[in-house]
Amino acid sequence: MTDTAAGSPTLPTLPIQPTSLDPADPAAWEAFRAQAHRMLDDMIGHLRTLREQPVWRPIPAALRTRWREPLPARPVPVAELHERFLAEVLPHAVGNAHPRFMGWVQGAGTPEGLLAEMLAAGLNANVGGRDQMPLEVERQVVHWMRELFDFPDTASGLLVTGSSTANLIGVLVARTRALGVDSRRDGLGADGLRLVAYASAAAHGCVAQAMAIAGLGSAALRRVPVDADHRIDVAALRRMLATDRAAGLQPFLVVGTAGTVDVGAIDDLDALATLCAAERLWFHVDGAFGALARLSPALAPRLAGIERADSLALDFHKWGQVPYDAGFVLVREQSAQLAAFASPAAYLARHPRGLAAGSPWPCDLGPDLSRGFRALKVWFTVMAHGRERLGAAIEASCRLARRLAERVDADARLQRLAPVALNIVCLRYVGAAPDLADGPPLDEAALDALNAELVADLHESGVAAPSTTTIGGRTAVRVALVNHRTVEADLDLLLEALHHFGRLRLRQARVSGSGLPILSDESSR
Repeated sequence: MTDTAAGSPTLPTLPIQPTSLDPADPAAWEAFRAQAHRMLDDMIGHLRTLREQPVWRPIPAALRTRWREPLPARPVPVAELHERFLAEVLPHAVGNAHPRFMGWVQGAGTPEGLLAEMLAAGLNANVGGRDQMPLEVERQVVHWMRELFDFPDTASGLLVTGSSTANLIGVLVARTRALGVDSRRDGLGADGLRLVAYASAAAHGCVAQAMAIAGLGSAALRRVPVDADHRIDVAALRRMLATDRAAGLQPFLVVGTAGTVDVGAIDDLDALATLCAAERLWFHVDGAFGALARLSPALAPRLAGIERADSLALDFHKWGQVPYDAGFVLVREQSAQLAAFASPAAYLARHPRGLAAGSPWPCDLGPDLSRGFRALKVWFTVMAHGRERLGAAIEASCRLARRLAERVDADARLQRLAPVALNIVCLRYVGAAPDLADGPPLDEAALDALNAELVADLHESGVAAPSTTTIGGRTAVRVALVNHRTVEADLDLLLEALHHFGRLRLRQARVSGSGLPILSDESSR
């Protein structure tokens, strides 16, 4: 190594070591490049032809067995690995990129997101800390979210795996605020055992799980009743707060939901914010998918009050259409987040110069030191499409849901089980004459079993992939419209297939002792 006239060292060219995992020579690099181009072309072709493919294919038993191979001792050519991926993995994925994947609130991804993931993998940045540009990309995303949700400049944010982790961070920040920063060293103590939190009966299960992981216990989460629109009953919440305080307990947290998992309902966030301010409670919003409705000028008013939250969880990999995984947490005051997570470990010492500059780091704001470069795919997606186009895609999902609800309401063979708040329609197949003429009317238990089987029929047909849930004690076919590729013609295919399988199960089936119409293998195909 020698010094240049400017004082910077010149770097020598060193030979590739036998232990390097890179291609061995220029020719091998070129062969790898050609193979990489084939792989990228195949994935772009896959995305381009999604409509020509089944939504989902069952995994053959022999294929499952093959994927129990021993640890390989010797290299396998990348081309061979690629062929196995195409033949064995790609056809049997969950299918959420497909326009008729409607079962769960999962985004479809974008071609731009695919490219961003490739670039991020090539960079292989650990974005836990250090003074590096990937941190600035993440800070850009945080700045956008402050702007979108009208949070102050004092707010901090963090990209995480998903809203389960984001909600956990919200609970942990609220817990530290309630017990003081010394609780990180001393534990919960008696005061921790008195803490209680509140969420609606329709809140996602990850909130109770967060309470358990936080050491407070899932039983310390009070489930508040919901109204006819599946929104938290604020009056009932007030009564529960008073009861718990009278019993010597310490309320510390209220979780509002922006988009419940079953029906997509949005709690009265403004009323909850007012209540929390009066009661001196931390107000957290689980906006896993619904929070991004803020991108739509038409839908944003439904989220009134979200800007008053102390913390907020959301997923870019849902309505944001960013490839998995890309969750996010936003905290109104960075000092509260630092109090919950910042660590003085010696190996994380900071310095005004070099790689140890640029504090605070993401590892000061959450539990992870090792973190992938998630922000790049978020940045690519937002920049490639812009706020208006992303908001329009969200509006389109809600418009399709309203259209589906109208069609369900107009069809005597179908029954809608819940209001449509955003993009989720819960329905069930009940049949109609002459389909019911071959047997006695189905009771509620038989209808529940029938609809569960119809959903499985739809999955195995490859036509569409809704899911099931329970609404008012009844099994519902749950249609969650999230995919930016979905159009009304996809609803046509869903309903056509639902009626097809419904008729088969009611007309051609023999009725078991439980009353469930059971199809033969031949009639179900």
